[in-house]
Order: sequence, then structure tokens, then C-alpha cells
Amino acid sequence: MLLVVTYSRSARTSLRNVCRSHETSVVRKLGRAALFEATELGAFLALRLREKHPEDVQLEYTEPFNEFRDVPATVREAARAYERRDNPNVAYAKFAVNSPHPLPSELRKREL
Repeated sequence: MLLVVTYSRSARTSLRNVCRSHETSVVRKLGRAALFEATELGAFLALRLREKHPEDVQLEYTEPFNEFRDVPATVREAARAYERRDNPNVAYAKFAVNSPHPLPSELRKREL
């Protein structure tokens, strides 16, 4: 997919117009950003926006996030356990202490 992020009002207006005119190429609209299909038309639309607003449009090529391929099981299990905790007011940092789950400081250091 192609991620288009806008940084000015005029670029957002252009993005909104492109999304309305080419709905079939838009995977998702996100306010100041949009995901276009990774097709030549998607690339054309993204590049057109960048050409019109060179300093106000950022383009990124993205791929879907696969939690089972990209994230260790320990992190997935920690997220699952945290969302199933008894007290919803407990912060993760406190939840992880004396548990088998990684501490936030450990998670910050590890790259995916």
C-alpha cells in the first residue's frame, strides 16, 4: 500500500478531492492521510499530490502488519494478558512487574 500524509490545509484539500474522485484506489482515508492501493494508479495519484504540494506531502510504501510473523509470541501474549487484566485502571508498567511479561523498558529496546 502507499501511505500519503499531508501537512498543510491545501494538501489535505487536494487529498480529499483525489480520494473522492478515485474511491476504488483508496484503501482507507485517515483524515490528514490516506492509504492507496499499490497499483500504478495509486502511485500516479500519490505522485500527483506530491508534485502539487512538494513540501507538504509525504509518501511511504507500506506493507500490512502481520502480528504473527513480525511480533514475538511473548509480546502478543503480554498484550492479550494485559487486555484481560482484572483491574482496567492498572498501567502496563505495574501489571508487568513480577509477571512473566516483558517490562516497558525491555520492549522499548527491542526492534521488531
